[in-house]
Amino acid sequence: MSFSRESKEEILKTEIEDDTCAISFLSGLFHSCGQISKYGSKIYVKIVSDIEKLFDFCKNIVKKLYGDKVEVEIGENYSINKNTYYEMAFDVEKFKTLLLDASVIDIVDGDITFDASVNKNLLTEDEQRRAFIKGAYIGCSTSSIKLSSDSVQSCGSGYHMEFSSQDHQFLIDLSSVLAEYNIIGKIFERKNSYVLYMKDVNTIQDLLALMGANKCVLDLSNEIVTRELRNKVNRQVNCINANINKTVEASMKQVEAINIIINTIGLESLSDDLQEVAVLRLANQEESLDELLKLSTIKLTRSGLNHRFRKIIKIASTLEE
Repeated sequence: MSFSRESKEEILKTEIEDDTCAISFLSGLFHSCGQISKYGSKIYVKIVSDIEKLFDFCKNIVKKLYGDKVEVEIGENYSINKNTYYEMAFDVEKFKTLLLDASVIDIVDGDITFDASVNKNLLTEDEQRRAFIKGAYIGCSTSSIKLSSDSVQSCGSGYHMEFSSQDHQFLIDLSSVLAEYNIIGKIFERKNSYVLYMKDVNTIQDLLALMGANKCVLDLSNEIVTRELRNKVNRQVNCINANINKTVEASMKQVEAINIIINTIGLESLSDDLQEVAVLRLANQEESLDELLKLSTIKLTRSGLNHRFRKIIKIASTLEE
């Protein structure tokens, strides 16, 4: 299950008790993913989502607020890119009161249109604003976050969450509501729609916590620790590999220089101190300077040993010339 889907389903586990908050939730949901359609003489406001639990959640709200007489129509499901989507249709004639309460439709001279503006009167209280954000999040949010525990492959280092809508003003209004909780996103245009996005992981955590998705907040915290630990280990391994490569390269250069001397003037032509380190290197070609110092019978510092090898390399270079 994707991180985005898991967070939405976690939010839907908590019922909305307050009636005004339930209306605010529906308002956020309708504005984020609702659309108005006409079939013959009937006009519907439709919600399409791949979160099946959403529809029972909405039906319970409708039943609680408007009674059993009003029945929500559930359309046939269909699949896109292996995801199953579900359609919920609200007959405007039957649900006129609900749709007006949630500020979803405008009725002017008998003409019914979709009301794109967000009614600030539905967002006067903290719990109302939280409910509105929940509805908007479930309706039009997506995330590219992948948890390491859900994948055998290494996950990317980035964190990205976004709200997508064709209504620019809706995202501006939503951005303003989120800003009241110091949750700051950026809006840009993408083809025929607009996107409000966040890339800061702390901001994403604050958003999830605001909506009550506490398990997902914890999962994301664990992911941060996992990625930091993995990056630290990778840096250490890279450092070790770099040191090994450096040691091998230096050793090969020293052995090559010693062989040049052997094949030209012979090791016996070198001073005793240079002969000793040359023999030591030939016998221990894979060891680092620190390991050679431990094997040496004479007292030398690391810089002193390195200095002698530089002399040998210089002599070999002169012989080659």
